[in-house]
Amino acid sequence: MNHLAHALLAGDDPDWVLGGMLGDFVHGPVPDGLRDGVEHGIRLHRAIDVYTDAHPIVVALRSRFVAPFRRYAGILIDVWFDHQLARDFARWSDTPLATFSDRVIGLLQRHREELPANLQRFAVYMERAGLPAAYADSAVVGRAIAGIGTRLSRANPLDQALPILQALDAELQTGFEAFYPELQRFAADWRRNAAGSAT
Repeated sequence: MNHLAHALLAGDDPDWVLGGMLGDFVHGPVPDGLRDGVEHGIRLHRAIDVYTDAHPIVVALRSRFVAPFRRYAGILIDVWFDHQLARDFARWSDTPLATFSDRVIGLLQRHREELPANLQRFAVYMERAGLPAAYADSAVVGRAIAGIGTRLSRANPLDQALPILQALDAELQTGFEAFYPELQRFAADWRRNAAGSAT
């Protein structure tokens, strides 16, 4: 899953949401000295990634990509799922997409000094691009995927991936609609168990 899903699945606690956003930018051991909620949010982010990568629906969807895109199918599905979440956000959240997106950006701005440099830079890009709300626009998603491609170490076809995703959209949508409720339950159970172990 990508940034919008991680922020939404983190629940209502701002520290958990902040940790959910940090998850892609903090690698290796979780840093010492974090507030409990931020640490929980990072660990939830990682648990969501492991759950998603191993889920049979996602595994089956990855097989629908042909070379040379199959190697990058996990990345493509993660970002396209955010697109599908964004374009039907009212189905999955009581908060309007624009409001939720503004809250995420505001949270990152308020805690800027706590963010690693790579997330500080990405937060500026998010604000400029209107993310995560703008993930509802497939053209924005195409540019985001191309941008990911420029950060990978080897040559890749990600700048050509948008038509592939659009062709698979109906199949990916069916998979998303079956998978996401299960992911919501997984995240809610994880949050509940983490909160219980802290008491």
